Amino acid sequence: MASDDVWILGIHMTKFGKHTDKDTVDLASEAAMAALADGGVTMKQMGVLAAGNLMNASGGIGQQLQKQVGQTGIPVYNVANACATGATALRVAYMAVKAGECDMGLAVGVEKLSGAGLLSGGARKDDGDTWTPSGRYGAVAAVDGRIGTETMPGVFAQVGMEYLHKNAYDGTSFELFARISEKNHAHSTLNPLAAYQKKFTVEEIMNDVMIAYPNTRPMCSANCDGAAAAVVVSDAKLKTLGPDQQRRAVKIAASVLTTDPWEEACQILPNVNSLTRLAANQAYEKAGIGPEDLDLVELHDCFATAELVHYDNLMLCPEGGAVDFFESGASWRDGKTPVNVSGGLESKGHPIAATGIANIWEVCHHLRGEAGDRQIEGARVGLAHVIGLGSACGVHILERAA
Repeated sequence: MASDDVWILGIHMTKFGKHTDKDTVDLASEAAMAALADGGVTMKQMGVLAAGNLMNASGGIGQQLQKQVGQTGIPVYNVANACATGATALRVAYMAVKAGECDMGLAVGVEKLSGAGLLSGGARKDDGDTWTPSGRYGAVAAVDGRIGTETMPGVFAQVGMEYLHKNAYDGTSFELFARISEKNHAHSTLNPLAAYQKKFTVEEIMNDVMIAYPNTRPMCSANCDGAAAAVVVSDAKLKTLGPDQQRRAVKIAASVLTTDPWEEACQILPNVNSLTRLAANQAYEKAGIGPEDLDLVELHDCFATAELVHYDNLMLCPEGGAVDFFESGASWRDGKTPVNVSGGLESKGHPIAATGIANIWEVCHHLRGEAGDRQIEGARVGLAHVIGLGSACGVHILERAA
C-alpha cells in the first residue's frame, strides 16, 4: 500500500575533510551504520538500498557497502547524477517507500575527493577555422576559451556576473561575492563536521588566489572526502515505533528532482536558474507552503556566485532582488531566512555524492533541535537544494514532527 507520508527516521554525515586512512566503502559504512543507529533500526529492517558515488560510478558501491553492513538480498540501486547524486539516492529510497514496495529504506552518498583539483572542463581544441567531424557533435567546437568556459569556477562566475548585469547592479561585484563567502566561512566556525572551520575577512577572501573572476579560492567549494546516509520510513511503520523515534522523525514534505527544460540557450550551457526554479516551484506546491514559511535553507553554493543567484531561483526574494536580500542580512544565521548555516559547500566541503544528503542532515538537525551552537531556534520547516550540471536539481522540503 502506498504511504501517505515518508519520514527521515535516522540520518548521519561523517566529518568532511581528508581521510587518508579510509576508502569509499569505509566512509559509506560509517555513515550507513550511524544513520541506522540514529534511527534505532538495523540493516535487516531495510527494504531497499540506494547508494550514490560519482567518481567510480561503475564500481557498484551499493554492493560493496552491503559486504560491510549486511547482505540481506534487498534491491540495490547504484546512483550517479552529478552533484545531485546524494539527493537522487535519497529520492530513490523515498519513492520505494512512497510506492509501498517496502516500509523502510536506506540512502547513502560517498566520495573521495581530497586533492582532486578542478573536476570539469575538457581540453580546448586546436585553433583554426574548421574542425574535423567526430562523434555526436560533429564539427562543433569546444566552448572553452571561445564563448566562455566549461570549468565549473568559470561557469558559475559567468552565472553570477550575468545575474548582476541583467538586474542592473552597479556596485562592486567582487566585494559583494566576497561578503557572501565571508558569511559562510563565519557560519562554519560553529560546525565541527565542516572540512574548514575558519573565519575570513572580506580582504583576505579578495586577496586570495584568483580561480575565475570573481571567484577566489575561499569562494569555491572544497573538494574533500566524506559520506552521508539517511533512513526513510513510511508513515504507517513510523506509528508502530517508539515515542522517541516518532518525536525525532522529520517529515519529507516534498521530494523533487528535475532536469533542464528545453531552452535554446541550454543546448550550449546548462541554465542553473531555470533548472532550480522549476524544482523549487514543484516543491513548494507539493509541500503546500511558500518560501516565506522556511526557517532555514541549505543551498548549493558550489561558488559564492551560485549562492546569490539561488536566492532568486528558490524565490527567497522577489525576482531580481537577490542583492537586496543579501544586503538586508536575511541570509545570516540570525537573519530572516538563514542560508547555509552549516558553512555551505565553500567551507563544509563538497564530496560530490555525499552533499545532497549532507544538506538534508543539516536541516534535519535544526528541525530536531539538535544543531548545537548553530541551532536556529524554533525551526519547523527547512529546504535543502543541490544541482548537478548536465543537469539535475534536487529540492527537499522538510518539516518537524508535530
